[in-house]
Amino acid sequence: MIDKSELDSTENKRGKREPQPHRTVDRVTRILEEVVYNPGMTFAELVRALGAAKSSVYGFIQGLLAKGWLYEDQSRFYLGPAVYGLTLASGHIRAGLVTHADLVALHETTGLAVFLGVQAGDHVIYIAEAGADAIEGFEARSNIRRKLLQTAGGKVLLAAKPETDRNAFLRRQDGDGRELVEEFLSEVNDIREKRIATNLRRGGARFAIATLVHDLSGESVAAVTLVGPTAKLQPRVEKLGELLIKNVDAWAKRSVSPREAI
Repeated sequence: MIDKSELDSTENKRGKREPQPHRTVDRVTRILEEVVYNPGMTFAELVRALGAAKSSVYGFIQGLLAKGWLYEDQSRFYLGPAVYGLTLASGHIRAGLVTHADLVALHETTGLAVFLGVQAGDHVIYIAEAGADAIEGFEARSNIRRKLLQTAGGKVLLAAKPETDRNAFLRRQDGDGRELVEEFLSEVNDIREKRIATNLRRGGARFAIATLVHDLSGESVAAVTLVGPTAKLQPRVEKLGELLIKNVDAWAKRSVSPREAI
């Protein structure tokens, strides 16, 4: 028969047990920490910092890139957009090429919710917002990843990709995605020409309009999206599109050396 005092003692010891390191977790978090404090690290530098086999480090990096936790530019690594999706979910946003003040100004001018999103793999992740209503704000914080073809921001990001990359993505879609592919293909030339993508959501009750944010070199780095009730937004599509393009073109003239994806 087990003595109750011994059982209580055992449970107390278990409850006070210190967290134990895990080699895989340790290495993944070490990669992220190294990139945070030393943005632009190369693969060789990360291997030296971790003191691990090249094959292991390579595998970890590829996994982090695929999910958007890391971003690679000219063989150098930076913190990726997924991190900022989590900061948005927690109620915080970061400034960068596009500042929070920029998004607030757009919201005040249009009276609509404004979202800044970046591509992470086959998804768009919202990393900042201004003026979101209860519906859109809750959804952005509870679901940081959205499929590219299901959002205006995702469609404008996809339309800007090189044709070979775009077609490779479209070929990967199956099931319900096939209908979205056909819809996108009917729109893509218009999106590229006008620099604007739109999307209906929630059975047509919500409407979104988006354009690309680009840097000084013209490279696409993000999408900015306006979202609101269809009846309020859809009649203003042309004017709102012009306003979005005017703003992103002004933002692109700034000289910014990003630490991360944008």
